[in-house]
Amino acid sequence: MRDKLIEKLIKGEEKRQREGLELIPSENYVSQDVLTANGSVFTNKYSEGYPGRRYYGGQDFTDQVERLAIERACKLFNCKFANVQPHAGAPANVATYFALLEPGDTIMGMDLSHGGHLTHGHPVTYLSKIFKFIRYKMKNPDTGEIDYDEMREVAKREKPKVIMAGFSAYTRELDYAKFSSIAKEVGAICIMDAAHIAGLIAGKAAKNPFDYGFDIILTTTHKTLRGPRGGLILTRDNEELAKKIDKSVFPGFQGGPLMQAIAAKAVCFGEALTPAFQKYAKQIIKNAKAMAEVFKKNNIRLMGGGTDNHCILADIYGSIGVTGKEGQTVLDEVGITLNMNMIADDSRKPLDPSGIRFGTPAITTRGFKEKECKRVAELMIEVLKNKDDKKVKDKVHKEIKALAKKFPIPKRFV
Repeated sequence: MRDKLIEKLIKGEEKRQREGLELIPSENYVSQDVLTANGSVFTNKYSEGYPGRRYYGGQDFTDQVERLAIERACKLFNCKFANVQPHAGAPANVATYFALLEPGDTIMGMDLSHGGHLTHGHPVTYLSKIFKFIRYKMKNPDTGEIDYDEMREVAKREKPKVIMAGFSAYTRELDYAKFSSIAKEVGAICIMDAAHIAGLIAGKAAKNPFDYGFDIILTTTHKTLRGPRGGLILTRDNEELAKKIDKSVFPGFQGGPLMQAIAAKAVCFGEALTPAFQKYAKQIIKNAKAMAEVFKKNNIRLMGGGTDNHCILADIYGSIGVTGKEGQTVLDEVGITLNMNMIADDSRKPLDPSGIRFGTPAITTRGFKEKECKRVAELMIEVLKNKDDKKVKDKVHKEIKALAKKFPIPKRFV
């Protein structure tokens, strides 16, 4: 690379990823094939429109690659329609809202502090100026159970046009049948934001919301799906909904799609269709459960009381007096990357919350099994309880580097 400054920064990031352990639940490693497609000459091509209906010439190969991505996505999630053009998860969510709703319509989504996402209705977003959002919460943060009875009563009273399931920091499995039942009762469209668990669904390690009557699944293509940064909108079998969504994505919300990303998505979907990916998805959950058990044995409170997916959310401030920001910082020092996170009804501020959020997609990609994950959890707790002890931190950092060297980031998965 001729730009030596950027080359140096890229190499620095490669070293950080290679020598440390990535535990942020929304991050993962992609294969060399995905990287190659994402850095391909498709980045040079403008392709406004959809396959067979473009506004520019020279679309022979772009049409083929987008059709492949659509075909593979539909096969992966057992549905009839897919839009692979959204640039990310949030734009996919927003485009879907605009496809289905009018300004002032009501959306029901999970409260952010109970595990939801900003696009599910947090007041800080511009969406809250356009739509009315109502929220549901956990009945008991220590079990993770959603208060479905209250959710039904609120839905019957407020009549939302959309009921949104899904989350960014929730560790239990949702009762899709109850969501679908409530949506049908009030005449709402039922949508799953599967950004965090799409890979688990694709790998048949988690239930598919379409099997329970959901109309639409929204997701990112990275995280547990192990693809490029991007978004995806899936429609079960309603062609009318699918056409509205296509029109909303383009020309309603985006211009030209990122064809290099769509090529990388097609590669990622192909990888996810293999038996090896199903094995990987199941191991993610086994590893997360193993880490959660270590935290529970050390009397560290977990939101939801444990995990059914890839993610663990720990109340370290309430358990050992270490804030989320302190935890994130000190674990970074020893080569463990995760993120500080609000817990349910947190009394602390977002930039210095009570919790830490961590997960197993990336270390499972490296080949970690339950034994190694338990050891990482033990090391995390040792550092958190001795955050000012340089000797302890140096010892742990050395062990983390050794684990990272023993389990290098793979170049290929299939």
